[in-house]
Amino acid sequence: MTLSVSPEDIRKQSISTELKAPVSDEEMQQAVRTLLLGLGEDPDREGLLDTPKRVVKALKFLTSGYHQSLDELLNGAVFHENANEMVLVRDIDLFSSCEHHILPILGRAHVAYIPNGKVIGLSKIARICEMYARRLQVQERLTQQIADALQGLLQPQGVAVVVEATHMCMVMRGVQKPGSWTVTSSMQGVFADDARTRQEFMDLIRHRASFH
Repeated sequence: MTLSVSPEDIRKQSISTELKAPVSDEEMQQAVRTLLLGLGEDPDREGLLDTPKRVVKALKFLTSGYHQSLDELLNGAVFHENANEMVLVRDIDLFSSCEHHILPILGRAHVAYIPNGKVIGLSKIARICEMYARRLQVQERLTQQIADALQGLLQPQGVAVVVEATHMCMVMRGVQKPGSWTVTSSMQGVFADDARTRQEFMDLIRHRASFH
């Protein structure tokens, strides 16, 4: 199904940088200290004294995408251009966190769109991926959010996003299956409707060797 999201809708979904945290850093650090106690550790020993502060700082960085908006991120980098051929940015490194266990999701995204009078700065595509990745996520939603953002910003002929990732919640715990990868995709517009266009995109992201 093809989704169309307006820039205004996307702005409403974005969380403003002006929002204040509902709890203080000190309260968050105390929560980490409580977790350490629950694990049977001594949070007052030398090696753990600053751990609560470090954990809170790390978590804030890893979820900093909550406090970014597309308007701030783009900074006007959408341009009118008479182009109608596929634009593809491949192998964008992604680092996210699983919302079920707050463990890492590591992978890459491949993002393409076919312009319809507007193009976006190439680095902004990577930044859009990063913004949504730096939230507590499931891979399926992350993939859809990237696609919806581009669709809403550019109203292109079509958008295609494929995300390939490995989940530490499957590697380090649970079924403990290192080497397993999850692949998700979102195809919108011409990528959903035209099998040849979709296949061209898939061929371009699969045949990496020809570009090196």
